[in-house]
Amino acid sequence: MRKVVFAAAIALLSTAAFAQTPAPKSDAKAPAKAAAPAAAPAAPAAPSAMSGMTCKAQAADKKLAGAAMNSFMKKCQTDASKSCAQESTTQNLKGAAKTSHMKKCVSDAVGT
Repeated sequence: MRKVVFAAAIALLSTAAFAQTPAPKSDAKAPAKAAAPAAAPAAPAAPSAMSGMTCKAQAADKKLAGAAMNSFMKKCQTDASKSCAQESTTQNLKGAAKTSHMKKCVSDAVGT
């Protein structure tokens, strides 16, 4: 009985240790090439921009109207604003450049 419990404990521990091992690293040059094209576009990183559609286009596609549309647009604009703020921080923008970037970025994401 002890041997069975001991074997089960070893199997459990080895499974946990195996699950925590990092994935094998691939060629070091491949990730650098893959990351470069993603950084190239200057489009806003808002969720609506990721799907390739503005908030207004998404609302029209979902056929939203009234309170549902207002709620969706408010959430979409908030998400776009957060995303654009993060992007301007990444680009190290300050002052008027940040204000201009935020206005254009959110406007592009919302579709106004």
